[in-house]
Amino acid sequence: MCKIILNKFPKKDRSCLIPILQDIQTEYGYLSQDVLSDVSEYVGMPFASVYGVATFYNQFRLSPLGKYVIRVCRGTACHVKNSANILIALEAELGISAGCTTRDKVFTLETVACIGACSIAPVININEEYFGRLTVNEIPKIIKKYKNMAKKEEDNKTVSVV
Repeated sequence: MCKIILNKFPKKDRSCLIPILQDIQTEYGYLSQDVLSDVSEYVGMPFASVYGVATFYNQFRLSPLGKYVIRVCRGTACHVKNSANILIALEAELGISAGCTTRDKVFTLETVACIGACSIAPVININEEYFGRLTVNEIPKIIKKYKNMAKKEEDNKTVSVV
């Protein structure tokens, strides 16, 4: 699966571990257990060491992201404006905790230190769309919009295949 990427790097060179993981994640979106095993063998490191690096740095993901990635700002301005309640509402609405993806792979919920939109705190973004000055009451409507978009896209795929 990742042989083409691995072959760009010298074999048994531990110093290439992070660039290899970055390139693989860029290509495939995440690092699977099988990929980590292949990388372990290629760079000549124990699997546990490679896994340790992949889990230490928060840039790496060990599972695929959902179609819509929801990022909840937890920066100072958002914190003061009760972004914790927004996060709780999203977790309840989606049935997942921060850092997780829904079973249907439609949503991933993440927290971030700062989105950089303090003037519209509390704020979340979903992929490239921003929602500011949020209240807990707006969360169900926002999630419903994205669920409908996902359903519409899935329905269009079904129609195209038939």
